[in-house]
Amino acid sequence: MNTLHHRPLAVAVALCLLVVPALGSAQESPRPTTELDRVDVTGTRIKRAEVEGQVPIQTLSREQIEQTGLNSIGEVLQQLTGSGSALNAKFNSSGNFGFPPDGSGVGAGSAQVDLRHLGAKRTLVLVDGIRWVNESSASGVGAATDLNTIPLAIVERIEVLEDGASSLYGSDAIGGVVNIITRREFDGGQVTVNYGEYSKGDGTQKGVDLAWGTSGDRYSLFLGASWTKQDPVYASTREQSRVPIPGTGLTFGSSATPTGRFMFTDPNTGIAYNITPNSGVTNPTFNGVGGCDRTDDYHCFATADRFNFAEYNLLLTPSERKGLFGQFRFDITDNVQWYIKALGNRRESTNQAAPEPLFFGPDGATGNPLADNIVISALNPYNPFGFDLDSSSNLSMVGRRPVEGGARVFEQEVNTQYFATGLVGNFEAASRSWYWDVNGMYSKNKAEQTNYGSYDIYKVNMALGDPAVCAATPGCVPLNIFGGPGTITPAMLQWIQPVVRDRSENELSLFTANLSSDLFNLPAGPVSFATGYEYRKYEGSYNPDPLTVIGHYNGVPSLPTSGSYDVNEAYLELSVPIFANTEIGSKMDLSLAGRYSDYSTFGGEFTPKYGLRWQVTNDFVLRTSYAEGFRAPSIGELYGSAARADLQLFDPCSVGLGGTPPRGSAANCAALGVPTGFQQANSQISVTTGGNPELDPERSRSFSAGFVWSPWFGSNTTWSERFDVEVTFYRHHIEGAIQAIDAQTQLDLCVDTLDSVYCDGISRASTGAVSAFNNRLTNLGSIKTDGWDVDLFWTLPQSDIGQFKIGWQNTFVGRYEALGAAGQRQPQEPGIEVVNSSIPEWTSNATLGWSLGAWNASWTVRHISELKEQCGDASTFDVCSDQAAGTNTLSATTYHDFQVGYKIDWMKGLQLSAGLNNAFDKDPPICLSCSLNGYDASTYDIPRGRYWYLRADLRF
Repeated sequence: MNTLHHRPLAVAVALCLLVVPALGSAQESPRPTTELDRVDVTGTRIKRAEVEGQVPIQTLSREQIEQTGLNSIGEVLQQLTGSGSALNAKFNSSGNFGFPPDGSGVGAGSAQVDLRHLGAKRTLVLVDGIRWVNESSASGVGAATDLNTIPLAIVERIEVLEDGASSLYGSDAIGGVVNIITRREFDGGQVTVNYGEYSKGDGTQKGVDLAWGTSGDRYSLFLGASWTKQDPVYASTREQSRVPIPGTGLTFGSSATPTGRFMFTDPNTGIAYNITPNSGVTNPTFNGVGGCDRTDDYHCFATADRFNFAEYNLLLTPSERKGLFGQFRFDITDNVQWYIKALGNRRESTNQAAPEPLFFGPDGATGNPLADNIVISALNPYNPFGFDLDSSSNLSMVGRRPVEGGARVFEQEVNTQYFATGLVGNFEAASRSWYWDVNGMYSKNKAEQTNYGSYDIYKVNMALGDPAVCAATPGCVPLNIFGGPGTITPAMLQWIQPVVRDRSENELSLFTANLSSDLFNLPAGPVSFATGYEYRKYEGSYNPDPLTVIGHYNGVPSLPTSGSYDVNEAYLELSVPIFANTEIGSKMDLSLAGRYSDYSTFGGEFTPKYGLRWQVTNDFVLRTSYAEGFRAPSIGELYGSAARADLQLFDPCSVGLGGTPPRGSAANCAALGVPTGFQQANSQISVTTGGNPELDPERSRSFSAGFVWSPWFGSNTTWSERFDVEVTFYRHHIEGAIQAIDAQTQLDLCVDTLDSVYCDGISRASTGAVSAFNNRLTNLGSIKTDGWDVDLFWTLPQSDIGQFKIGWQNTFVGRYEALGAAGQRQPQEPGIEVVNSSIPEWTSNATLGWSLGAWNASWTVRHISELKEQCGDASTFDVCSDQAAGTNTLSATTYHDFQVGYKIDWMKGLQLSAGLNNAFDKDPPICLSCSLNGYDASTYDIPRGRYWYLRADLRF
């Protein structure tokens, strides 16, 4: 039995057992009780909702955000226990991950949030209750929000709704909603300066935030400015990230080396070669003989010859963000207020990858015919073999890494514009108060990515071909890929190495109108309602460099994408009191909500929601909700043109790198045309991806149930000022999830079953290597997940040694099951690491806060339970913890963060803070299946990741 799965249930039952006598005591005791506070919260459109409504809301105050020592909204939200894997500055995306099938691009330099492990595109991000524009990364049309487009300096608090909310907010609110509340009323000024770096002296972060506000009888004005700079951390500076997979040496290094790898058959002798030049050879003369015992200037290619691409990568990508924000509010009358908000933000970020490899021949499997079908002429002055290397006859693969051209560098510039205005008011009519607002918003993300260090494969092809053709072409210089590092001259580079520029945009235009009031009274209280209308228009485009469009780019190919759609929506929400002040409880309310959405792309959709809130006593609330939701296909998912993702895939028909026999059936592999003894030359297989205009919306069902308990005996007593327990069970079920089947799963199932459902789109060359892999979007079968949130908050009374506060938040994932359209099980599940992401069975954050006079301090413990992964070809190495089973355990990891602060009574207050994150320098567990840097960057801190920081905050 999985004891961890049942642990939250046991906790909940135990807490309920404690509640029973407490309820009896509360009903019989004459002691006064404390009613729950009432505030406006995310998750309802009705005014004056209780803080503990039918759905769980987690609020991060500005003080809590500053306690983390982090400088990005995305980084803060990714530390929530309910967050899944999402992009951040630790993902060195460009040049390493290729294009995802949803047409969104690689998201280079962005920071996202993923609630309940359902994906960032299934989490809706609002700013002051209104949608934020989707990201633009210059490589696609994004379907998620880049939180780096919102300066942290303008944030007052963040409210996180961890439940489905399509009936209230529309599409994308399947996993939950993040509502970022901006600073509004502020009198005076504030300057915040921060500086920090890792203990190895790199990864410096520094920033300055400015805030100023003023207000009068009828107006308020807030202005904010922010500047943040993050320096890089190079993979070569950490032992764990210096090689492709820690503990395996160069086994998983690249076949494309600075000296070159040549696999061909001599047409004169019929002898097959797999050779590389001896070190230092500049222009060898080939007089080879078969086998590995050689006497010429070559030797047979072996593991020691592989190229270590890892040391060129980044553990932390550099970026610089500058933002300006302003908000002005004016009371036109005592009951009508006009507001205007504007934001401008610029992000400049950089990714870096190893020098770009050149692969030629069918086993190179680049997907580009200029490389896969090349003829390297015998007349090329540098060809030592004396015959053509022809992909159609004798050439299997050539791999050459032109280190002379330097690393690939991808520089992004992302500009965000935001403008919103509207009216907010109230009036009295029919003996009740009415609340209304109308809002208009326009926002735009525009990105440009400049790529240095890539190659024009058309020009490379010409420079390796007939020298007469090259001589007749202005600028063409014959290319030497045979002589080892240093033999590609500056003149050769000038001919084959362009600067590549890609651009993309995302725009959102929006209008909303809302009305809320009470309809009529029932014995238990008024029936309240909210209703409204919303119009949205989405426009997006991606324009790759013309070189890429015509197919000459040696890197990941892609085609332009553009599209738009709009939606008209209307909603109604009701709050109906069932009873109040009875023997069975203080109050029970029923909430009902429904939203109708009419999309220009697929038509209409209705999503309902039902909730029940039972306040059993003043200090104990039971709540439950059921919601149906949907997510409309994004522009990239609908219209994304053919692109490519270069993925690390292990061919089941291949002999393992350690000589282990193929995992796949010999008969099935033979039926697929794979010869006996085939060994995969290039583990990076090019997979074609792209959108699908026939996609349907995703549809979901969400359920939650739990309680909030603030016991009377834990309030204002000698041992407790306040004590709160919150337990929630959640369940999400998505049908028709839009995604491509996991590529490794598809390849494995093709070999195991020979079923055309999996094998269609997978082609193999005459050598047996996978030469084409089409992996397009579809509406998959389903995603089902459920789990528990168990949270405890305890504020101790003030004493001579200060006041202590304890917050302990836990998420237990009981189930995560993803099925393909044909019922095939996807590899993601609780406790498993796969595809650079994980679903821990248990994540926990515990914070102990202390204050005494001008002093304050905090200690935060972040815990991630152990994970397991498939070792793949690394199963023959000691770094694979269970070589017999072929699985590796990523041990449970705990981080400790400390902060101390002192407040000086100068002007309106000078707060000085110092902090140490990952204080004990805990390294992340080694990940064998992760694509980069030997660990999961979406789950753990970087290796050797102790980070210290200082902050000064002056108010005047």
